[in-house]
Amino acid sequence: MKKITWITATALVVSNMIGTGIFTSLGFQVSSLTNTYSIILLWFIGGVLAMFGAFCYSELGNYYKESGGDYIYLSRGFHPILGYLSSWISLIVGFAAPIALAALAMSKYLQIFGFEFGKVFAIVVIILITISQSFSLKTSSDFQNIFTLLKVLFVLSLIGLGLYLAPNITNNINLNNGWIKEVQMPEFASSLVFVTFAYTGWNSASYIVGEIKNPIKNLPKALIIGTLFVTVVYVLMNYVFLKHATITSLINQENVASIAANNFLGMQGSKWVSFFIAAQLVATISGYLWIGSRVCFATSKEYKLWRFMDKSRNNVPYIALWVQAVIAIIIILTGEFEQIFIYASFLLQVFAILAVATVITIPSHKRYIFKGHYFWIFPSIFLIFGLYICYFTFKIHPTESIIGVSTILIGIILYFFDKNTNVKLKAKEL
Repeated sequence: MKKITWITATALVVSNMIGTGIFTSLGFQVSSLTNTYSIILLWFIGGVLAMFGAFCYSELGNYYKESGGDYIYLSRGFHPILGYLSSWISLIVGFAAPIALAALAMSKYLQIFGFEFGKVFAIVVIILITISQSFSLKTSSDFQNIFTLLKVLFVLSLIGLGLYLAPNITNNINLNNGWIKEVQMPEFASSLVFVTFAYTGWNSASYIVGEIKNPIKNLPKALIIGTLFVTVVYVLMNYVFLKHATITSLINQENVASIAANNFLGMQGSKWVSFFIAAQLVATISGYLWIGSRVCFATSKEYKLWRFMDKSRNNVPYIALWVQAVIAIIIILTGEFEQIFIYASFLLQVFAILAVATVITIPSHKRYIFKGHYFWIFPSIFLIFGLYICYFTFKIHPTESIIGVSTILIGIILYFFDKNTNVKLKAKEL
């Protein structure tokens, strides 16, 4: 079986992380927070949490040595029901929702060219990218590397220009002591849900550990290098947006990058920025389709209801791939951007907490990378902040959170039905 290098694994991490969140989240944050320190601190905290999570997943991936990510860790570490729920959430929300959001964001950013692309365009994009992923692991790898390179070159160029050029408007960087008050507000905690969504993907390489060469060395390298790079990019990118756009112009806007770019590059430059944002989102959609299909494929080997996805060709689980695409299309047709954003972010945070917590089940003498007792700082801080974010998200966005809890309850019902079906199937075989 052909395996991928740490470079492709890192490309997956970067492409899964740099996507919809960084180019849309700020508009929802500045409706409550206006101090530059507060906003930059949000993104720094998100990066630290992602890095701590990456440390934990490096250990989990090398301990279990199976592709499947959260499904494997929760099933083996805690209980099969939690693994089943993680796959259920991954199927409905974890990968399909970010795919849908990225496709919708592409459509939004391309509106600057005067066309109302809308949901039909987003659906066509998903279909075309799914086709590109359906041939072989080599094709998927080449496709991912090329579009991730485009993504990296674009974001670095945008940051460089934004830092170099002086703002053409009254400077909106606010560096007073108001941040002390803002970080104590419930809105600061709930804004972290947008940030954690933007950092979603820091764990992506662990989902395909079975496809990575020398995972003991290359898995942590991919997770840590990818996460560190994205953290620096996110902090600088938000500083550039705040430097070149007024708070009032950004409030509740999804296309924050084009608003800022219009102020320091002009309308023509803004159009190019919008085009490249849309183009780099191709790598985001591709990455989520790749990883999401592998989670479904891993689950299909153990549960009857998922068995129809237990088929692959040229190391590509093509049925699982298309199932992810279809669910993403359904989400596009039935939801609005912000609702999908909050709903997905809440559920992803819940299961990130559970998955990171499974690191406690690894015996200390079997950890590959972090041998000392200080290792427990990483999961402890991740879990404390995760619970803090979930609590305030539920408090400020109860509707989306309740829908999220309902999705979990449906998954529990399906688990017991699926479990009973499997028992009957095994009894027949005997």
